[in-house]
Amino acid sequence: MKPSGHIDKVMHRIGGEEVLKHRLRLKTTIMVVKQLALQGSSFRGHDESDDSLNPGNVLAWIGFAAKLNDQINSVVLHNAPGNAKYTSPSIQKEILGIIANRVRCKIREEIGDSCFSILVDEAGREQMSIILRYVSSSGIVTERFFALKSVAETSAETLKQAIGDVLSQYDLQIEKLRGQGYDGASNMSGQFNGVKALFLRDCPYAYFVHCFAHRLQLALITSAKVCDPIWDFFSILDCIINVVKASPKRIRELQAIHKKDLDGMLDVGEIQSGQVANQMTSLKRSGPTRWGSHYHSILSIINMFNATCVVLEDLCRSK
Repeated sequence: MKPSGHIDKVMHRIGGEEVLKHRLRLKTTIMVVKQLALQGSSFRGHDESDDSLNPGNVLAWIGFAAKLNDQINSVVLHNAPGNAKYTSPSIQKEILGIIANRVRCKIREEIGDSCFSILVDEAGREQMSIILRYVSSSGIVTERFFALKSVAETSAETLKQAIGDVLSQYDLQIEKLRGQGYDGASNMSGQFNGVKALFLRDCPYAYFVHCFAHRLQLALITSAKVCDPIWDFFSILDCIINVVKASPKRIRELQAIHKKDLDGMLDVGEIQSGQVANQMTSLKRSGPTRWGSHYHSILSIINMFNATCVVLEDLCRSK
């Protein structure tokens, strides 16, 4: 056998080529995931089979990159081995997790040895968002979304422990906490046993500020109660929405009429459809503590005004 054809050298050459293919394949997926995350776009489709017309953004953009570059096309999707496509949901999540960790490390680097504040809000789905507020090295007050944490329960002790775990993971010391901002829920801002009080026990300098949007909302609600025209308007609006949404039958009728109205306006070019545009399909109730809920309630009744009138008229005739 010629020296150039020795089995060890052949295997080494083939192995090197395979490594380059794997790197290009993985790099393509990483770049797609990174760009989708930057744009805040969804990743997966409900049907990712080979014959799907819309397999989701990750597969679609990898396919698009393959059309533009023959080298990429030769190693991705159908030209990739079944056990190393690097497009599975677990791979996407792992890549996204690595990117998120690098972003957090960069934020931690910006904070340095400075003091910082936290802004925390919890959702009804047992998720908690954590935002860091600090002064950058150039003297600019900066706010960064830092983490979205899943919590098993929403007791003050559990939430405080979850926040502390996130901070300690990136060596953010509680002793340097100088501010904390939450909504008015008792488990968050309770005077004695809320998250606020628990952090104050560890760091007495962690000044608490009630969420400004929440405070403004409460102030506006209180002011509106002493202004009869405004209060009467929203009271009537709430009554209309409650009547229309009182039964599944009325809700279905409302949606059917509204869809028919939209189809008619789309046919004559009066409105446009697409992402977000004209996607409202139900009336929105206002809430005394939900910021902007009164605006969205008015907007929903305006967008579905004709359908609402028809439902109310049908209800009157049936009585």
